[in-house]
Amino acid sequence: MELSNLQRQVLHTTDRVGCPKVDSAAITLAALNPDVRLITHHERLTDANATSLLRGYDVVIDASDNFSTRYLINDVALDLRIPVVHASILGFEGQLTVFSARGAPCYRCLFAAPPPPELAPSCQEAGVLGVLPGILGTLQATEALKLVLGIGEPMIGRLLIFDALAMSFDELTTSPDPHCRCAT
Repeated sequence: MELSNLQRQVLHTTDRVGCPKVDSAAITLAALNPDVRLITHHERLTDANATSLLRGYDVVIDASDNFSTRYLINDVALDLRIPVVHASILGFEGQLTVFSARGAPCYRCLFAAPPPPELAPSCQEAGVLGVLPGILGTLQATEALKLVLGIGEPMIGRLLIFDALAMSFDELTTSPDPHCRCAT
């Protein structure tokens, strides 16, 4: 964790700069609820370890910040039939959806291929409104709870778009790509 992006890291504090994010997050979450059992993984998600790391979980919350990780999470979660609560942010906007294993749209249905780098600046390059990760993270937690508890209408087949400057939410309907493996 670095001081330069701490304003958007809601689980971390300045006294933990330099601490691995997984450890800092565990400290915060344990302080919020000491009865929660935390399982931490001190490794980067890769092609080699993704299946073993995701297997056994009921829901994956994708808060990654790069396209290769998003595609990897999508593909492995599809194979394991685990729903993914996905969110992404940039500037003053955020997006949220749920990918629910087979028969519903997946990440590749929405974004068949990553955009060219010049059209997809990083958060560091383009900036992010500091509160945006917290807003989208709270929405992701809500979707994860709905999935685990089997209540409400998860954002499956729907893409929520949040514009912080207009303080507006728009919703788009999404469909599986008939040529995508998720449609089978």
